[in-house]
Amino acid sequence: MRWSAEKSPNAVADALRAVAPELSGHEIVVRETLNEEDPQWWAASAMVGEQYVAKFAWSRSAALRVAHEIDVLAALANEPGVPFLPEVVASSTDPVLLVTKRVPGTALFDIIDSIDRDHAGRQLALFLAGLHHPATFERVDRVIGGLQPVLLPPATTQTIRAGFGRWVRPDQVESVMRWCDWADDVLASPAPAVLAHGDFHGGNQVWQGDELRVVIDFETVGTADPEYDLRAFPGTGPGVELMQATIHHYQQISGRRLSPERVMAWHLRTTLGDALWRSEAGVPLPDHRTPTAWVDDLTARFKSVFDSPTGQ
Repeated sequence: MRWSAEKSPNAVADALRAVAPELSGHEIVVRETLNEEDPQWWAASAMVGEQYVAKFAWSRSAALRVAHEIDVLAALANEPGVPFLPEVVASSTDPVLLVTKRVPGTALFDIIDSIDRDHAGRQLALFLAGLHHPATFERVDRVIGGLQPVLLPPATTQTIRAGFGRWVRPDQVESVMRWCDWADDVLASPAPAVLAHGDFHGGNQVWQGDELRVVIDFETVGTADPEYDLRAFPGTGPGVELMQATIHHYQQISGRRLSPERVMAWHLRTTLGDALWRSEAGVPLPDHRTPTAWVDDLTARFKSVFDSPTGQ
C-alpha cells in the first residue's frame, strides 16, 4: 500500500495519472479538513472537474481507512445490493485512491426543514435495512476478512462525567450525570451486531429535493448494534420526527425492532462527546451555539421521545 506524500492538487493529479489517467487532465480542488495536526486524519477528498470526487490520504493510518472503504464498497456492490451507494469510477491501494461519480445535491442538514419527514424516513430506512441485513454482513465480512467494531466510537459516559460540568450551568450538571447513568443501563443490555455505516449523519447524505440520491463516506464501516446508525437522527431537524419515521419504516421493511432507548443513549454520548471535545479544543460547535444550549436541546428531545428526561 502506498499513500500520497502531501495534501495537494499535484499529489491527487499524480495518483490519477497512475490509477485513472483519463481523469488526470481535469481541474482538481482539494477540500479543507479538520484535525490537520493528527496523522490519523490525514485524508481528504478533492473535486476532479465537475463530475468526479477523489478521496486520498497522506499518512498510513488514514490510507488504511480509505483502503477499508474501497473494500467495503466493492463488497456492497454485489447482489443483493444496498440502495443509494456511490458509483465507484476507479480505485487503487498503490497509490491509495478512490474515485466516485459526483452526485449533485445538498446535505440533509440543509433541507430538513422543507421536506416531509415520513417520506425521508422511509428512504433512510431502505438504506439502513439493506445495510443491516445479515446477508450484507456476511458478504462484507468475507471480503474484509473479519469485521471490526465501527471506527468512530463516541465519548464514553466516564469521559463526559469527568469533563462536561465546566461547560454548562450548575443546574444542568445533575441532568447530565443522570442521563449518563441511564445510558449506561440501556447500553449494558446485549444487542445483535450488524454491518453499520458508523458515521451516518446528514452531512454524509446527498439529497435532491426530498429524494435521497447517495450515501457517502464508508471509511468507518464496522460492527455495531442497529441503533448506533441512528444516533445523529434525534438532532436532525427541529424535533425527533425523522428518527421516529425512520424507526417505523425500518421495522416495517426489515421485520426487526429498533429500540428508541438505545438510539437516544447513543445520541446522548455522541452529542455531549462532540460538544466536549470541541469546547476543550477551542473549536466552535457545528451550529455555533454553546454546550448549555445543547443540553437544553437534549432535555427537549428526551421529553419528546419519552415524556421524561431519563426515559423512565
